[in-house]
Amino acid sequence: MLTATKIRLYPTDEQAEFLNRQFGAVRFVWNKALHIKRHQYRVHGESVSAKHDLKPLIAAAKKSRRYGWLADFDAMSLQQACINLDKAFKGFFEKRTKFPRFKRKHGTQSSYHCTGKTALGDNRVTIPKCPGHIEAVVHRQTAGELKSITVTRTPTGKYFASCLFDDGQLVPERPKVVEQIVGIDVGLTDVCVESNGRKTSNPRFVKRAQRNLRRKQKSLSRKKKGSKNRAKARVLVAGAHERVANARGDFQHNLSRRLVDENQAIIVETLNIKGMQKNHCLAKAIADASWYSLRTKIAYKAERAGKHHLAIDRWAATSKTCSDCGFECEEMPLDVRDWTCSNCGSWHDRDINAAVNVRHVGILELRAGGWHVPVCGGLRKTGHAPAAAVEAESRAA
Repeated sequence: MLTATKIRLYPTDEQAEFLNRQFGAVRFVWNKALHIKRHQYRVHGESVSAKHDLKPLIAAAKKSRRYGWLADFDAMSLQQACINLDKAFKGFFEKRTKFPRFKRKHGTQSSYHCTGKTALGDNRVTIPKCPGHIEAVVHRQTAGELKSITVTRTPTGKYFASCLFDDGQLVPERPKVVEQIVGIDVGLTDVCVESNGRKTSNPRFVKRAQRNLRRKQKSLSRKKKGSKNRAKARVLVAGAHERVANARGDFQHNLSRRLVDENQAIIVETLNIKGMQKNHCLAKAIADASWYSLRTKIAYKAERAGKHHLAIDRWAATSKTCSDCGFECEEMPLDVRDWTCSNCGSWHDRDINAAVNVRHVGILELRAGGWHVPVCGGLRKTGHAPAAAVEAESRAA
C-alpha cells in the first residue's frame, strides 16, 4: 500500500529563499506550458500535449541564455508541472474540474521531488540542489520505501513535506461475512446521522469564526494594494482560514476513524452537492459541512483497514420511504423533520429513517456483490402471525 505522511519543515533563511525560487520555477513552467497550449489551439487549431510535446523543451530551455536559470532547480519538479497540466486538462474534458488557470505567487505553492537525491532522515529532509538538510519534525514512525516528497508552502508561510511511502504490504482483504453495518445520512443540523440512532452535531466552524473573519477581511480591504501592511493583513486572513480548515479536518478525521473502527461496512448516500449549492440560502452551510471531504476520509480509511465502503444510488428515495413497511410518500419537504407513515402508522425521525433506508439499500448491494450478510443483520422482518400458529391453522384445514 502507498501511505503518505505530512511533516512540518523549518528551513533556514537560505533554504527558504531557495524553496521560494523553486516554487517560482515550477510556476513558470506551468504558466508557460499553459500559454503555449492555449495559443496553439486558438491560432492554429492544434492540440499540444504538455507531457509529450512541451516537456522535452525544458532541457533545451536550460541551455538557452534567456531561460538558463531553470538549470538551478530540480529537473523532476519542472517536468512534473507539465504532467500535472495534462492531468488538469483531462479532468476538465471529463467535466470534473474547471478549465486550468494560470498560477500566481500568492496562495499555496508546491514542488514535486522524486527519489534519487531525495531523502528523509532523523528530523531532516534532503531535496535536490537545496543547500544542506532541512530541519523537520517527523511526528510518527515511517516504514517502507520512500517514493517521493512534495514540498508545499501555505499562504501563511509555513512549509510542509508530504512523504509518500510504499510499505510493501498488500491491501487487506475485506471480510466475506459482514455483520456490523451502518448507514449514514448527512445533514446540516447533524452532520452525520447513523442508522443506529446516533447523531453527530454539526460544529459549524465557519459560522463560529465568522466575526473574526469579517473583521480581518475588512481590515485587509482598507489596505493599499502593494503595501507591506496589506501583505501583513493578507497573512492574518489566511491564518484565520487555516485555523478553520484545520479544525474541520481534525473533526472529520476523528469521526471517520470512529466509524471505520466500529463497523465492517459503511454505507453512505450519494448527493449532488454541486447542484445543492445553487440554493443561495444553503450554499454557505453546505460548504461549511464539507460532506464530500468526510466521505473521502471514510473511503480511504476503510480501504486501508480492509472494510467495505459503499455509496448508494443518488436517486434512492431514502428520506420519504418508510423503513418499516417500505411505503413511499409522494413528497417530503425539507421542513418536515418527523412524520408518521400513513400505511403502517409508524413514527419516524426523518434523518434516522433515511439512515436506516441507506443501510437497507447497502445490504442489498452487498449481497448482490457476493458478500454474505447474515439474516439477523439484514432485512428480515417478523411476520404478523407466529410460525407455530400458521402451522396449526394449516393442519386444521
